[in-house]
Amino acid sequence: MVDTTPLTSAVDRFADRLRAAPQSRLQRGAAAEALALARELARRAQLAEQPGTEPREMPDAGMFAAADQITVAGHDLALVLRSEDEVAETVRLVEEAQHRAGV
Repeated sequence: MVDTTPLTSAVDRFADRLRAAPQSRLQRGAAAEALALARELARRAQLAEQPGTEPREMPDAGMFAAADQITVAGHDLALVLRSEDEVAETVRLVEEAQHRAGV
């Protein structure tokens, strides 16, 4: 079994920072960056769970839902990752998105 704690911790940390961010920061791109990350995490989870099927795109539920969207998508992906390398790669993806979001 793969330890996905680093991934879920990174996702939770990013989500917490989004929830604490002022609306102006969310509007300046933090929410859009989070949505892009959530969509990528969801895409990866769907491909792992249902190879060969076209992944569905996570809808834009608004800037105030972005934190919840990355949390759900990140935790879903953590359930299907099969290697420490996949976990490390995804943690980097989350950390890079958080950096771009500026939170």
